[in-house]
Amino acid sequence: MGGGKGSRKRKRAQYAETDLSVGSIGMGATLAHIQREQSKPPMHAARGSYDSSDTGEWETVKPRKQRKSNYPSLGYSELHRLQSCVKLGDLQGLVLYCLADGTAPQWISVRHHAMIKKAVVLFVPGLEKGMFDGSILLQPGKEKGSFPSVEANGNSDAAASLHDSVHEPNHASHVTNNARTNRSTAVKSTSPDDYLPLKLSAQLPESLKPLAEIFPHVWPVKAPGDDRGNKVHSPLQAMLQSPITKTKEEKEADKKIKGTKPARGSQSWENNRTSIVEYLAKSDELAENDYVLHPVRWHDAGLDSETEVQRRVDGRRSPQDGWVDTRISKLEDGMVPDKAVENGAITAGRKILAMDCEMCTVQGGGSALTRISLVAWDGQQVMDELVKPDLPIIDYLTPYSGITPAKLNPVTTTLSDIQKRLLEILTPETIIVGHSLDSDLTALKMTHPFIVDTSLLYPHPRGPPMKSSLKWLAQKYLSREIQRGHGATGHDSVEDARACLDLVKLKCEKGPKWGTQEATVESIFKRLQRATTNISGPASSAGVGSTGAIIDRGAVEKNFGQMADHCIGCSSDAEVVAGVRRAVLGDEDGAHIPGGGVSFTWARLSELDLARGWRGDNRHATLPGQNSDTGPSVTVLAEALSQTTAHIQAIHSFLPPCTLLVVYSGTGDPREMARLQERHRTFKKEYKTKKWDEIADKWTDTEEQQLKEACRRAREGIGLLYEGIYNVRRKKDLERRSMVTATPTLDKEMSVVSPTFSISGYRATRAVPKGLGQEGGFPVWWWAS
Repeated sequence: MGGGKGSRKRKRAQYAETDLSVGSIGMGATLAHIQREQSKPPMHAARGSYDSSDTGEWETVKPRKQRKSNYPSLGYSELHRLQSCVKLGDLQGLVLYCLADGTAPQWISVRHHAMIKKAVVLFVPGLEKGMFDGSILLQPGKEKGSFPSVEANGNSDAAASLHDSVHEPNHASHVTNNARTNRSTAVKSTSPDDYLPLKLSAQLPESLKPLAEIFPHVWPVKAPGDDRGNKVHSPLQAMLQSPITKTKEEKEADKKIKGTKPARGSQSWENNRTSIVEYLAKSDELAENDYVLHPVRWHDAGLDSETEVQRRVDGRRSPQDGWVDTRISKLEDGMVPDKAVENGAITAGRKILAMDCEMCTVQGGGSALTRISLVAWDGQQVMDELVKPDLPIIDYLTPYSGITPAKLNPVTTTLSDIQKRLLEILTPETIIVGHSLDSDLTALKMTHPFIVDTSLLYPHPRGPPMKSSLKWLAQKYLSREIQRGHGATGHDSVEDARACLDLVKLKCEKGPKWGTQEATVESIFKRLQRATTNISGPASSAGVGSTGAIIDRGAVEKNFGQMADHCIGCSSDAEVVAGVRRAVLGDEDGAHIPGGGVSFTWARLSELDLARGWRGDNRHATLPGQNSDTGPSVTVLAEALSQTTAHIQAIHSFLPPCTLLVVYSGTGDPREMARLQERHRTFKKEYKTKKWDEIADKWTDTEEQQLKEACRRAREGIGLLYEGIYNVRRKKDLERRSMVTATPTLDKEMSVVSPTFSISGYRATRAVPKGLGQEGGFPVWWWAS
């Protein structure tokens, strides 16, 4: 097919716009097309002029002038193809692009984003795509799998993909115990069509119809998680924690660095000098990371002494097997009086020793100690000894340990000798520092209660059970290359011990958040406070950034609400609606929130989540009208969904012009994943102390694949975006209603009182407006009493 340099092949959807559409090409269609072409008047050489067949005169047709509007809007083209699923971070990026200094999104087009003055984000856990595509039953007497609710953007492939996903036996969100047992372990394959939004039609169930009047599409949104670890990360953190932006100089510097990039704090980072005592591993942390607990830790961990003694005997970790415990009778022995502590000393009067050991493989397949190194707080070497194992060595592990036969042949020091020396060195005031010290102490056959583990101080970015290597931590946080002989001449245990020591010193100087995810992210409220673009309301005149509010149940001012300008605690979803109204419009008297409200509002509607039993504290509970295996009944679910939809509709009704509205569910159904994770934890505990035949609930590859599938489904959330912040359809609809709108009845204090649910969700009220927002935008109603 020829064509010039600028020629482009038309896409399938463009063919559909012509009369000669795809799928209708035949003899009759071809003849009709030719006849229509012959009946058209001949076109003049001058563009836009036609010859009249009756008079033979020329008539000039002027193109229509399109009305220009600077109102913002979101747009999605059916010709667009997404390369990956939309993530929660993409929704956050859209908010930051509209209100702050974020980059333009690639998955959706935003027109006149500078005109968007406010954003309201609603977190509604419990919503699922199955409610919109018919796979979750919401009306008694209806059958699952009928598709009256959504259209796959006119794409037959997407519709077929949707049909397959709904009718596959694993797609049901609520399954019985028998269904769980017989569930297929095959992981559903994905296609690009799975990433596309689905059009909402007018034939939604009654409980969802109001959403079709507000949102044109339902977007599949993937929750953050770890496929390897089979975990789903917090959807709150994904929205309310923003990655720290790098300066242009930092980006240019990172481009020149090959490999691990150095760690940097944010522009507002402040050091928080902390004592090393604050970093001592707790008893539960030691137990979870396979440490053999010192006897003084048993009571602190809530363990029975007799049971633990027998467990150590069964695990061949008793004194009869060569194990020793440091001479400490109680945890209080390690406390140093305040008088003996130098003012401001981060060691808190403790003796700090960094330890690193090298091992080899001995007869029988076990590991044995071949070298131990101790380094004091000042970096001086305290001990560096080679140790000859009691059993014959079958693998020196030279590429990693650096130990060779020539080095060990003249050595006469045994493990027993090292233990005796360590019992004299390790006093109750001594803290041992190291990286994954559980393996070192196991090789030493020794326990000590006071441990600082750098693998726990600097957690892996993907979370436990994964751990970062000492080499990577030294590169990132110390800008130091260690273990250069890895795979050849082996490691230097003294060098590794000093690296651990320096990592702990850095942590003490920087503070607890250093080396964690909190050092690389910041609150979205703090990010907006720094922004100087798209500021409206009182903040613009004060010369500060955008303001934000968070509305939720419980103590909102803690955790994610610490950096918010306003925190509103609620006890019901109706109070959340009233709180959102206060945050968006401001208090009438300006007592708490100034008039004009805040720029960014985040709120959570929880009643649907509670009704479905998705909350962590209700995951194994049975609520009224709910079966422990199948979830709530159809009637209970439909009623809870109707109330939630009515709340969303009420919030939408009072939003001012140029306001972005985002609704997201966060995750899919997490209960099956939680059940399998609990089974896995139980199996791991039994596997440590029981033989395979004695384990009641075994964990095999079948269960592992089931967990992966459950995790994949738990990460399938949805998002709803109001894509026409200003559109003609809404304006005509308002004119048709003749100043009558469906909204909660409001008292003089502008708070929600006794809403009555009807078709639209609230009692329709006719009132005389005291004031109205800009023409064509969202109406801002101030109701007379």
